[in-house]
Amino acid sequence: MTAGEQLAQDIGPDHIQLCYERFGDPADPPVLLTMGANAQMIGWHEGFCRELTDRGLHVIRFDNRDAGRSTHFHDAPPADPMAALDGDFSTAAYSAQDMVGDMLGLLDALDIDSAHLVGASMGGFLSQLTAVEHPARVRSLTTLMSTTGNRAVGQADMRIFAEMRPQPDGTRQSYVDWYLRALPVFGSAAFPQDEQDVADRAGLYFDRGYDPQAMMRQGVAAVMGGDLTPRLHELKTPTLVIHGTADRMCDVSGGRATAEAIPGAELVIIDGMGHSVPRQLWSELATRISDHIHRAEQS
Repeated sequence: MTAGEQLAQDIGPDHIQLCYERFGDPADPPVLLTMGANAQMIGWHEGFCRELTDRGLHVIRFDNRDAGRSTHFHDAPPADPMAALDGDFSTAAYSAQDMVGDMLGLLDALDIDSAHLVGASMGGFLSQLTAVEHPARVRSLTTLMSTTGNRAVGQADMRIFAEMRPQPDGTRQSYVDWYLRALPVFGSAAFPQDEQDVADRAGLYFDRGYDPQAMMRQGVAAVMGGDLTPRLHELKTPTLVIHGTADRMCDVSGGRATAEAIPGAELVIIDGMGHSVPRQLWSELATRISDHIHRAEQS
């Protein structure tokens, strides 16, 4: 573990361990950053977290269950996302509501009654679910590259999965090589990243707890969350929706549908942004998110 990482015990409905890290002044408005499926908290780059703290926010990032240094469900039966899409959840190791319980359990452990939620991809869906089921705990909502759970929107371009083959063989180097090849496919190709930085971060992903089966388990959980659209219509939480025009993992229609479903939501479409948070956009994203949060604090 790095110097800033901490472990919270007995968290959520399954009393698991969550790894988390805090940035900034605890007296500032608290912001809980939630990453997507099979991602880790380091997907929120330290530099991006500092951009947020520089704008007067107290940032908390964490590894979801089944990610990084949080509890993994290795003993669960193999997950079947395709069966889940057909309504068969018999292979589910846990639900989206369980993951929401982890988020709230972490806030409880940190003595935070309510927070501003910022979620990316599946993390955006989980943040939406938290807002509709526990509105008193959510001061504002920001979703990036996410969708509502309505399967008619936000779909992936299925060609990307062929473009990212072959998959890593379980070794560290093969994972790093795969990530270098895959990031331009699912990420933001219009914003080139430093190859050595990407390789270093991929190696860190592997070292912190690479778990190829977690994507399936988390995917089934997300499908179990269902279509939130009808419930989002009733949401009164100040909401910012950010999506990129070049997102091949979650089509921009998912972001548009989210903003249309939530009364008063602000929609920001960023040209060339894919399914990633590239360094070139940190300042713009941090400004938009912090402005949204500070407005919510004043309302």
